[in-house]
Amino acid sequence: MDIAQLQAHFRGEVITPGHAGYDAARQIWNGMIDRRPAAIARCTGPADVAAAVRFASENDLYPAIRAGGHNVAGLAMLDGGLVIDVTPMKGISIDRKAMTATAQTGHTWGTFDRETQMHGLATTGGLISTTGIAGLTLGGGIGWLMGRCGLVCDNTLSYDVITADGSLVTASANEHPDLFWALKGGGGNFGVVTSITYRMYPITQVLSGMLVYPRAMSAQVLRRFRDFAEAGLPDELILYCGIVTTPDGFPAIALIPCYCGDDLAEGERLLAPLRKFGPPVADMVGRMPYLALQQMLDAAAPYGIRSYWKSSYLAGLPDDAIEACAAATAATSSPRSLVMIEHAHGRATAPAPDATAFGSRSHAFDLVILSLWSDPAEDQTHIDWTRDTFRAMQPWAAGSVYVNALSEDEAERTPEAYGPNHSRLRRVKAQYDPGNRFRHNQNIKP
Repeated sequence: MDIAQLQAHFRGEVITPGHAGYDAARQIWNGMIDRRPAAIARCTGPADVAAAVRFASENDLYPAIRAGGHNVAGLAMLDGGLVIDVTPMKGISIDRKAMTATAQTGHTWGTFDRETQMHGLATTGGLISTTGIAGLTLGGGIGWLMGRCGLVCDNTLSYDVITADGSLVTASANEHPDLFWALKGGGGNFGVVTSITYRMYPITQVLSGMLVYPRAMSAQVLRRFRDFAEAGLPDELILYCGIVTTPDGFPAIALIPCYCGDDLAEGERLLAPLRKFGPPVADMVGRMPYLALQQMLDAAAPYGIRSYWKSSYLAGLPDDAIEACAAATAATSSPRSLVMIEHAHGRATAPAPDATAFGSRSHAFDLVILSLWSDPAEDQTHIDWTRDTFRAMQPWAAGSVYVNALSEDEAERTPEAYGPNHSRLRRVKAQYDPGNRFRHNQNIKP
């Protein structure tokens, strides 16, 4: 790889092994990923991205694309090749009157929300503020506001993309509509997205927090979670259930509501019956700024922690599934591990399955098993526990998975993430990336 050839057409910094910043530049969220690229091209703007893509094409390279670097599979890094790094690209423009925000893809949800909240605006974002906006959006985007606002991808109005030949195209409902459709959940398969325009909403305060119960009550709490969710929630109210260990070592199960309606008093009325259940050993639900909500879980999943996930949408949550879940999670192999069951309804489930590349609209419950730990010597123990817990829940699996939750060893499940939309995605891939230049992702082959 002739780095001088790249640098001649590149304004940003090209970091190679031996550079003082090399180890920091190759670190991503999952501490299990320890890959050593030959070069990391830190882009200052779309022209740098185009130069790096053309360099890759001319040298028969298949680059990885690094934005937030939060994907559990570590798709942002590769050994011995080129990483196109957009993290320096943090431009943002907010139009309060039009209720839109256009952001470059170096933003995390933390930096994006900090700017948009200055204008009193928010859109559906990730559960951890250090997650990059690009990866979450391109995979579909599940988040706290999705009942009222839809998934992240439901709120994208346009994308600027550098395609495999180094061209800049804008994909929207009116320009390259096939690519626009594919980018709404199809991941990083079609080019390097350099900026995204989002529809925004006037949300600054929410009602959220945790209702914490002893882990021994898992079956009762899961039944209450299911019954409350299935009773019919307003779009403004989302409810998750998390099997966790508290910071002081207490094995727990938590109900995590988020009400994002304009009238928080109405949210308090809606949540009153839920808060009386148990009663909980701790009720931390209250009014909070939206920025506080977006950072609420950050400490549970710090950058650099080791992690392995298994996930599946569930066809339902009947009593036997609840009993199986409670038994499988009575003890976790790591006190840092989490099991989340996310409930979706409202505008998140309203679109037809083929309206966007993200097609998993009909299953209300999403199971995500996230093992988290620090000691490399414990890797296999926690991976085995994750797989065993996932296996215990397979009788109720819906045969669909959220693509952003796939681990490094689950490439064969990519078609499962898209179902009937997969064949159309392959056709779009063949049009925009026929040589599969962008393959270091949950790959859709042309």
